[in-house]
Amino acid sequence: MPGDPDGSPDGATPLTLSGPERSVLELLRRSSEGPLAEEEVGGRTGLADDQVRGTLQRLRSKHLAVVEEEHLATFHLTPRGTAARQHGLPERRLLDALLASGTVGPADSAWSALEDDERGAAIGVLRRRGLLEDGVPLRLRPGGRHADVGEEEAHLLDSVAAGNAPGDAEALSRLERRGLLKVERRSRKRWAASEDGRRLALAPEGVEPIGALSVAVLASGDWRSRPFRPYDVRAGVPFVLGARRNRYLAWLQEFEEVLVGLGFEEAEGPLLESEFWNNDVLFMPQDHPARSIHDALAVEGVDVEAPPADLLARVAAVHEGRPLPGESVAVGPGWGVPYDVTVARRAVLRSQTTAVSARFLAARPRTPFRMYAIDRNFRRENLDAQHHLEFWQSEGIVGAPGMNVRHLVGLFRELAEAIGIRELKIRPSYFPFTEPSIEGYVRHPRLGWMEVFPGGLFRPEVLRPLGIDVPVLAWGVGVTRLAMVALGCNDIRELFATDLEQLRGGTP
Repeated sequence: MPGDPDGSPDGATPLTLSGPERSVLELLRRSSEGPLAEEEVGGRTGLADDQVRGTLQRLRSKHLAVVEEEHLATFHLTPRGTAARQHGLPERRLLDALLASGTVGPADSAWSALEDDERGAAIGVLRRRGLLEDGVPLRLRPGGRHADVGEEEAHLLDSVAAGNAPGDAEALSRLERRGLLKVERRSRKRWAASEDGRRLALAPEGVEPIGALSVAVLASGDWRSRPFRPYDVRAGVPFVLGARRNRYLAWLQEFEEVLVGLGFEEAEGPLLESEFWNNDVLFMPQDHPARSIHDALAVEGVDVEAPPADLLARVAAVHEGRPLPGESVAVGPGWGVPYDVTVARRAVLRSQTTAVSARFLAARPRTPFRMYAIDRNFRRENLDAQHHLEFWQSEGIVGAPGMNVRHLVGLFRELAEAIGIRELKIRPSYFPFTEPSIEGYVRHPRLGWMEVFPGGLFRPEVLRPLGIDVPVLAWGVGVTRLAMVALGCNDIRELFATDLEQLRGGTP
C-alpha cells in the first residue's frame, strides 16, 4: 500500500508534538497488547505520574488518543465485620440461643450479649425470614428453616477476608449497609492511540511546523521545506461572551418606552435636593416621621439652591393654614404648627421623584400635560428582599380638566398590562400630598403581593401655591419591584449585583 514508511497515508501533514507527547504516542502506536494503563505508560517512558496524566489528556484533546475507563471496587472487613466473622453473625447467635432455650427476653444473657444495633439487626433478619413469633420474649415459629440463616453472609465475610472478589453485588451491598464491610471505589484508565493518532504523520524531531504565513516565511522560502501545522476544526475554542447591557437598565428603558408611547414627556431633577422641593412643596408636614433620619438621608456641609421667595411664602401659608398672599380665604387648615424656613433649606438626598413633579409644576406647564421621570432615590432602609438604600422610581403626572381617580386606576392597569403583568389589585390608601389616594399591588411568585403603584390626585394645598388650577393625577411607581416580577428576580439586591457571572445571565 503506498504511503510513508510509518504507515501514514500519502499527503498527510506531519505534526510536531512535544517530547513527552511524541514518546507517549509512539508507545501507544507500538503496543501490541492493546490499551495500556497509565502506570504502564509511565514505566515504559520514564515519565512521572502527573506528567503521564497531563500528556495523555493533551493527546486526547487533540483526538490522538482514546481512553477506556474501568470502575473497580475493593471490599474490606470493618471491625464489626471482623467480630461477626470470629463470633458469628448476630442473627445466627440469636437463633442458636432460641434453638437452645426456646425463648429469649431482656433478662437473658443471650439478649444482653448483643449490642443494641446488633440485636435490632438480628431480630429484623429473623422476622423477614418469618422465623419469629410476635411479641417479647422472642419465640421461634414452628416449622421454619433455620439451617441456612447467616450462611451466605458468613461465606461472603470469609471471601472478603481472604482477599477474593465475590460476585454477588446485592449481598455485598446489604453487608455494607449493615456496617460489616467498607468499599473503596476507584477507576482505572487504559489508553490507546486513536485512528487519527495511528495514521498521523509525525514531523522529524527538531522541525517546527509553520503555524501562520508571514512575509518573512514567504520571502525566505521556508514554506517549501517545512510542514504546516494542521488546523483542527474539532479543537475546542475559548467561549467569549460579548458585551451586553445590564438586564435591569435594559428593562427600565423598555418601561420608559411604554410611557413615551402613551404620550408622556420626560423631566429631570437633581439627586441632591432641598427639604423644600423634596417635602415642603408637596404639603408634607415638617414633623412627618418619614422626614426623620430613619428615612431621609440628610447631607451636612452642602448648600442647595434657595427656593423662590414668592413660592416659599405661598408654601409657608398653606402649611400654617393662612390665606395665600393676595387672597382672603385659606386653602385649608394647614398642619397647626409654625413653618420653619431653616428646615426648608436643608440638603437631603432625594427620597422620592415626586420632587421632580413639583419642579415641573412650578414651571407652569401648558395644559393638558403628561410628564414622567425615571430616576434614583435614596432612603435609610433595612436591606431585605424588597428594600434597598437605593431604588428607582417612575414618577408621573397627568393634568387636565375632569381628571379623577378612575382615570388613575385605568392608567395603572394599562401600565401593568403593557409590561406583561396580569394580576393587579388596588385599594384605598393615604399620602400627605394626594387625596383621594390609592395603592396598586402586583403578585410576586415567591414574595407575594408587593406595593408598586402608589398614587392619587394632588391636594389643593400642593397645586394652588404652584399656580395649577386643573386636577393632577400623580404617582410614584416602584419600578425596581416591578422589574423583580418581570425579570423573575427573588431579591432586590440581585438587580444591583456586581457578580460578572450573574450579570452575564441578563438580557442581551
